[in-house]
Order: sequence, then C-alpha cells, then structure tokens
Amino acid sequence: MTADIHRSQPGKPGRSPAARPSRGGRTVGCVVGGVVNATMLWMVNVWPGWQAVPFLTPDTRLVLGLVNASLVAGLLSNLVTVAVDAPRVRALGDLVQNAVGAAALVRIWQVFPFDFGTGGFDWDLLAQWAVGVGVFGAVIGMVVALVRLVRGS
Repeated sequence: MTADIHRSQPGKPGRSPAARPSRGGRTVGCVVGGVVNATMLWMVNVWPGWQAVPFLTPDTRLVLGLVNASLVAGLLSNLVTVAVDAPRVRALGDLVQNAVGAAALVRIWQVFPFDFGTGGFDWDLLAQWAVGVGVFGAVIGMVVALVRLVRGS
C-alpha cells in the first residue's frame, strides 16, 4: 500500500515524482529571484539608497560590501541556474549564496548599523534576534546545499 503512495522516479529510489518543480516553475522562480536581487542592489546603492532608511547609521558603509556581494551572488546564481538547469548547479549556487549571506549577516551582527531610537519597544533586541536567526538559517541552508551537491539532487 505504501508503494502506491510513495512512487519513485526511475533511478531515484524513494523520491516522489512531485519532489522537484517543473522546469518552467524553476525558471520562473530563478528569474523572479534574479529580478529581486537586481532591484535590491539598485535600491540599496542607487535609488533611494541605504541613506534613505532612517534607522541605518553611517556604519552601514562597513557592511555594504558583503551585503552587495550577497545580492550579486544571488543574482548570478539565479542567472546560471536559468541557463544550466541541473540539480548540482543549483545546489552549488545555493551553497555560495548561503555562505556569502552568512558572512554578510555575521558582519551586520558585529557592526550593528542600526539606531531605532528610544521607544517603548526594544527594536535593537528584535533586530539582533532576527540577524541571529538569519545566520542560523544560512548555516542550515549551507549544510542542506552541500548534501544536495554531493547527492546530485
């Protein structure tokens, strides 16, 4: 009975046919991801620029290099994945994106270029938690991408 529920693909024991989205779905996802990364690069560096965000301090300059590197890694990874639709290529791109993203988040944690002012709510603590959760998630993402890279899935 369970064999009917969990059919496997030829050459992929235990994988259900719906485990990987269609080629069209993957392409659309990568194009959207690339557009988001390009838009963020434009917004952070050109218009309106990071200076327009009222809670970012001048120390933001100290993290911009890694933040930009993370956005560029995401953009390039998505472009390569659109051109070469292979599981290992996608896994490598995800590994690079997560590694650069983790480095950016660690640098943000170190510099903490935020000033939320004084108010009734501790926004600094919330931001620190969010950055910490982001680092943890990026590390988990790197492990998952590495496993996918090795397995070829």
